[in-house]
Amino acid sequence: MRFLRRVERAGARSAADGGPLAGEEGPRGFRSPARTRPPGPVVALLATTLAAVAATGAGPAAGAGPERGAGCAGPERLPVPGAEHQRVVCLPDLTTAGLAGTPYTDMADQAGLTAAGTRNPSGVPGRQVDGYFPDDSTFNTTHGWNHDAQFVIRLPERWNGGLVVTGAPGTRKQYATDTAVSDHVLARGYAYAATDKGNSTVDFHQDGKRPGDAVAEWNRRTTELTRAAKKVVAQRYGRAPRRTYVTGVSNGGYLARWQLENRPELYDGGVDWEGSLWTADGPSLLTSLPTAVAHGIGAADDRAMYRAGFARGSEFLWEYHRTAYWGVTQKTYRAEFDPSYDPACPGASAGSTVEEILAPCASDARYDLERRPASVRRALGKVALTGRIGKPLLTLHGDLDTLLPLAADSAVYRRMTDRAGAGRLHRFYTVAGGTHTDGLYDSHPDRLRPILPCHRSAFDALTAWVERGTPPPADRTVARPAGGDVVNSCPLR
Repeated sequence: MRFLRRVERAGARSAADGGPLAGEEGPRGFRSPARTRPPGPVVALLATTLAAVAATGAGPAAGAGPERGAGCAGPERLPVPGAEHQRVVCLPDLTTAGLAGTPYTDMADQAGLTAAGTRNPSGVPGRQVDGYFPDDSTFNTTHGWNHDAQFVIRLPERWNGGLVVTGAPGTRKQYATDTAVSDHVLARGYAYAATDKGNSTVDFHQDGKRPGDAVAEWNRRTTELTRAAKKVVAQRYGRAPRRTYVTGVSNGGYLARWQLENRPELYDGGVDWEGSLWTADGPSLLTSLPTAVAHGIGAADDRAMYRAGFARGSEFLWEYHRTAYWGVTQKTYRAEFDPSYDPACPGASAGSTVEEILAPCASDARYDLERRPASVRRALGKVALTGRIGKPLLTLHGDLDTLLPLAADSAVYRRMTDRAGAGRLHRFYTVAGGTHTDGLYDSHPDRLRPILPCHRSAFDALTAWVERGTPPPADRTVARPAGGDVVNSCPLR
């Protein structure tokens, strides 16, 4: 709970003058605001976050058995292989429409990831399994467990024979993509499993013994959950899943890439929604964000931003990202892979106030990966991507992404798959007007479009490719239409 205590103190200290609000990569529960410049005060939002955590801790007692009365078929006990603790419940609706306000999701952890007008299905009864695998870190306070490697597995009553696996985006937790991914696939009949990746919050870099260990654990936890979820599915329905897909947003998209490169036998394909790119020598966050940090303090001009990969036309998003994303993201990931560069910043913690957490380290404006010792590249090498995917993968990336610029990320990954001889298994769709978090659409509906409906179309295109042999559209830019419901519609063809 130490991070939540810092957040609570931060709310009290910033009540008078307000403070910036973070989105996906920032502290848990900080929403994307309704204007480009983050408004203050933040007290109401912090209260919402703390209330959500309090409600989470008030759930069924640890070790409780299935709840009666929801009409779930199949065995009541569904042991998760390798889990240290778990809880099974039978619920009348596994979607966020039914789970909001209960201990079985966390709406605050989903903040900013979807546009306000997103329409989601509901009315999917079934079983939910919550629990955790053995781990020695305690960033995740969900359910009052104070234990990492938490997971959720959802098993709809009407099953289509498939399983979808994902990992949390940013530094969020296992319920973060309930609205963005879980609702849609559950309504299609898929079982669903998500992991917190084994560490979370802006202090995630404190996990592990050596640089790179915390991010490397993300991959191991996704593999662990996939294997376990397949066995749970077999217990519940009497047979193993016929198809297993992996997908994710941001860091979750990175996980989809890594799994299809390194564990392709576990999956039939995947959809990568603006996955983060990690390579030993760059490009990566550590090669683009230092320029953004320098620009934010007046030490780099617009031309330097364009050279770093930031898109022309995205300038209207820069001020918001300066206050809410660039500083905290650069310093925490640099601390993960290169802690010796500036041991005093972020130091033992990313900060004790909202302002401290989101502020950049001044030293990061001068960070140059090429000049860093070989040990940094070895740390990055633990998690580096190669492009050697072994199963079909569809990638989506917005051309106005101002955290993971398309030119320094997915466009590079597309070339990597070609060089690795895996280009025939990959499709790359640039979403015109898309940015890193769909919640920003509500601030700029005249300039942006959400990527979520494109992700849903891409998932359908993937399953048609895998299951019916129907090739998806060739690489293309998905144009932003002049009219229509861009929040809920995005045809890829």
